[in-house]
Amino acid sequence: MGDSAYSFSLTTFSRTGKLLQIEYALNAVANGRTALGIAAVDGVVIATDKKFGSPLVEGIGVRKVEKITDGSGFVYAGVGPDYRVLESVCTVNFYSHAQYYFCPHTPTTLVRKARKEAQSYYREYRETKPVGQLVKSTASVMQEYTQSGGVRPFGVSLLVAGMDGDGVPRLFQVDPSGAYFGWKATAIGKGYVNANNFLEKRYQDDMELEDAIHTALLTLREGFEGEMNGHNIEVGVVSKADGKFRLLTPEQIQDYLDEAN
Repeated sequence: MGDSAYSFSLTTFSRTGKLLQIEYALNAVANGRTALGIAAVDGVVIATDKKFGSPLVEGIGVRKVEKITDGSGFVYAGVGPDYRVLESVCTVNFYSHAQYYFCPHTPTTLVRKARKEAQSYYREYRETKPVGQLVKSTASVMQEYTQSGGVRPFGVSLLVAGMDGDGVPRLFQVDPSGAYFGWKATAIGKGYVNANNFLEKRYQDDMELEDAIHTALLTLREGFEGEMNGHNIEVGVVSKADGKFRLLTPEQIQDYLDEAN
């Protein structure tokens, strides 16, 4: 019996020790638009392109870089609806027995869930949730979808930028399996191989945020088909100076692109 016999099973390992649905989810990530992140000494930048299949598409309201807390943000590569929507865990009390199941009538977004957990943390501790803890809780949600019946893994990987509890700029990657890693710089999505090769050549340990923004845009340009502009690129940055995450405006992105020409 080959691995194909296990290809539709979410919770059963194949004979070679693989969960094939997770591998398929990673393939979905590899087919997504390229996203990348760079951790500098004084901040973190995350960026992606949002090129559409037709010039007739109205891109207003379609956002791939999201602010999660005052000091952190997400960008994804993979299946957009999977990023935006997950089904919340519902608790059912039945004859005094608590049962947990995935309720198809209570949708919530992965972004909204992360924000709610960050808000709960702030109410309890009166401080912004460190990015490391935000990553752990998000990875836990994604991992639950690899071992539960009636659902499948998310077809997205995330890059998470923010400040940790010690005030150090941090960049993390979270995969569909729920695994997470810290990076100095990395890329995900369709062009991740060439992008990572470019980042390995350009990255320096003493890189500052402004240089990191330029490097991020140059990296995206390596695999971008057509002309990059402030409307088909998204950039988010968190600065160590104030610890705040912000999205660059199309005008600011265009200024950086003009400087790179």
